[in-house]
Amino acid sequence: MLLAIHKPYGVLSQFTPEPGSPWRTLSEFGLPKNAYALGRLDADSEGLLLLSDEPGLNSRLLDPANAHGREYWVQVERIPTDAALAQLAGGVTIGDYQTQPCQVRRLEPAPELPPRDPPIRVRQTVPDCWIALELTEGKNRQVRRMTAAVGHPTLRLVRVRIGALTLEALALAPGQWRELSRTEREMPFVIQ
Repeated sequence: MLLAIHKPYGVLSQFTPEPGSPWRTLSEFGLPKNAYALGRLDADSEGLLLLSDEPGLNSRLLDPANAHGREYWVQVERIPTDAALAQLAGGVTIGDYQTQPCQVRRLEPAPELPPRDPPIRVRQTVPDCWIALELTEGKNRQVRRMTAAVGHPTLRLVRVRIGALTLEALALAPGQWRELSRTEREMPFVIQ
């Protein structure tokens, strides 16, 4: 089985709570017992997350040899210049790691997304902007670290696409999930 969930803000990509953690877990969404997350989204990130009960699927999906695009819509502080966007696209150094080149663009107009609970902190004197980043890699907190490296801290982060699967096409509201159809499973990248 292959499931898709629109993971809300404040939920860990796991079923077992961490001791002392204020974050909720996937256990509260009524998912099948044997499902486990394929990849991760941090608790403070939202969007498309896949789950499965199939052994070996995680390594087949996440193996760099099977690279597939993942698109993130990112609300950042201030308006990035063309030079900052080019820097992101070319790859940036985060810690001791150089990110792979990626696709990046401004989202104009800003996307219409369900409100986040709690909402982001709004600063009257600091504008914000939405950008789209398409990556084929996924290091720990990579998108947040990339935008910070070019001087535009992330305010909100939503994964909207994995391969050819999109949140929009799946029509999932935050917290909703469903099993993927045979057609959806056979879309480019999904598990062959």
